[in-house]
Amino acid sequence: MSDIQSNLAVSEGKITGTLKYYDDETKALVHDWGEGYFMAVGFDDFAEGLTYENVKVGLYNSAGSGLVTLDSDKDAVVHITDPANQKLMAVQTDPVTGESYTQYWALNGITYAPKEG
Repeated sequence: MSDIQSNLAVSEGKITGTLKYYDDETKALVHDWGEGYFMAVGFDDFAEGLTYENVKVGLYNSAGSGLVTLDSDKDAVVHITDPANQKLMAVQTDPVTGESYTQYWALNGITYAPKEG
């Protein structure tokens, strides 16, 4: 993922690091979603008793993709289209009780590198 981001860190409710403008049309991300800023995040800290199957992630104020369930690699890639107004969102749902816990991470700590060329 070093071709789309560097020094990405999550701390105290926000994400910092640098996202590169990604426009390589030979790659699936650009082919499927168009060029722009993409962020890859791994999840490994779930509420007690939950697994990746109980977690949905995406961007709040999405450009249409909504939330998706994590798969076994526990990674998520999002296409950021409005950094000033979007947040990364994760919803953990207890399969027994149906109770949900939602977390948000601000994107305003990220540096968005200009498009090269």
